[in-house]
Amino acid sequence: MRKWKLGAGIVMLVFCMAACKTKETNQPEITPTATVQPTAEPTATAEPTATPKPTATPKPTATPIPVVSETYKEVLGEYGLKAGTCMSEYMVNNAECQEFIKKHFNSITFENELKPDYILDQAASKAAGDLVVRFTPATEQMLQWCQENNMAVRGHTLIWHSQTPQWIFYDNFDESGQLVDRDTMLARMESYIRQVFALLEKKGYSELFYAYDVVNEAWMEDGSKRYSNWLATIGEDYLWHAFYFADKYAPEYIDLFYNDYNEQYKTDTLYNFAQTLVDEDGNYLIDGIGFQAHLYTKDNLDDYFATVDKLATLGLKVNLTELDVCLGKYQDIGYATDANKKIQGQFYYNLISGLMQRVKDGTVKMDSLTFWGFADALSWRQEYNPLLLDRKWQTKYAYFGALLLKEYAGFDE
Repeated sequence: MRKWKLGAGIVMLVFCMAACKTKETNQPEITPTATVQPTAEPTATAEPTATPKPTATPKPTATPIPVVSETYKEVLGEYGLKAGTCMSEYMVNNAECQEFIKKHFNSITFENELKPDYILDQAASKAAGDLVVRFTPATEQMLQWCQENNMAVRGHTLIWHSQTPQWIFYDNFDESGQLVDRDTMLARMESYIRQVFALLEKKGYSELFYAYDVVNEAWMEDGSKRYSNWLATIGEDYLWHAFYFADKYAPEYIDLFYNDYNEQYKTDTLYNFAQTLVDEDGNYLIDGIGFQAHLYTKDNLDDYFATVDKLATLGLKVNLTELDVCLGKYQDIGYATDANKKIQGQFYYNLISGLMQRVKDGTVKMDSLTFWGFADALSWRQEYNPLLLDRKWQTKYAYFGALLLKEYAGFDE
């Protein structure tokens, strides 16, 4: 069978080939198209240079932050000043804060822990029938830290309209009662001030203190006394009595200060007020005026120096007690652009160098300058970026301006 199949296959193949040939010869004859001569190969030429791609514009490299060895306590110390910062309970428990503070400062102001609402004990006062002063654990911790780290302390504050428990002004130390009379409140004021200094002495902390803000923020910009229950219960002379009692009970080595903000708008008021704080022999009950110095980069420094110069003629000390310099102006926050931060660095430099020149010339008595913190992230006004380190704890132009390093303070060449 296989042989038959093979033979049949051969016959069929021959038949198909013949059929195909017959079909091909029956087609009309077609004249062949002339063969196109091949184009001569082009002479080799150099490859065209590729059009260069535009070089990407490099991103600007951040200006390296200079590393300097100067510290605030060294720079201000050359003029006889202590360099201070405020401290909170958070800071005293934070290693990074402690490291920066110990490196740069030798004076501490407690942000809250010595204010009246921290140290006046209502339950104990009711039981004793008199105001009772007790330090909180946070206050004790901070005092001990200052002692262990050789930090001088600025006391802040005794008499204030704010952060003062209102129960101290009422019968039985209970706000449901009536306000006490003048004599009762004078007795309470004296007891309170006496106890503060006695407790510091008893606990061994008194010698840490070199200054105390006896009264804080008692005057308005229009020259009137700010309303408070101190004024309501004692009367117009409550400020005089506060300094009289402080002078009576504070050790001689603790300077007694009146402290206020917007000082450049209260110049005449503070000048006249300070002259009323004298004893029966005409001696000052006050040692100095604290300028809180919560300033703005758009403030006029010439106007500020005019306030410093006038109050310095009283012969009292002038200390900056809560310095920070906000970007922009009040209720008009400046953005934290490089240009604005340069302006801030220049402001710090011009302010502090101007003050130090006055100290050097002997026209201003100043023995401390306190920054109200050091890092924007910790500031009570952090939206204004007012301090020396930014929110990432990096040094700013302000940092160098306050160190009086003009070449790094944001001044353009």
